[in-house]
Amino acid sequence: MNWYEVAVRAEWRSPAEVKQVYCHASVLKDSRMVFNIKGNTYRLVVKFNFEKQRIFIRFVGRHQEYDKIDANLI
Repeated sequence: MNWYEVAVRAEWRSPAEVKQVYCHASVLKDSRMVFNIKGNTYRLVVKFNFEKQRIFIRFVGRHQEYDKIDANLI
């Protein structure tokens, strides 16, 4: 919930701006980013549309589940 509350209020314009808040987030292809949730127990993959200020949640799951997907394609 904390990530969601921050993201709803944010006006990020680039991955660099997101990383100013979440320095451990990983930048992927096609405006996607991966966030570690609850001490890296969970992973959150989102796709940003910075121009329209939209965030699309592409995946939420345990770290073991994340290892089975290609976060650049989902």
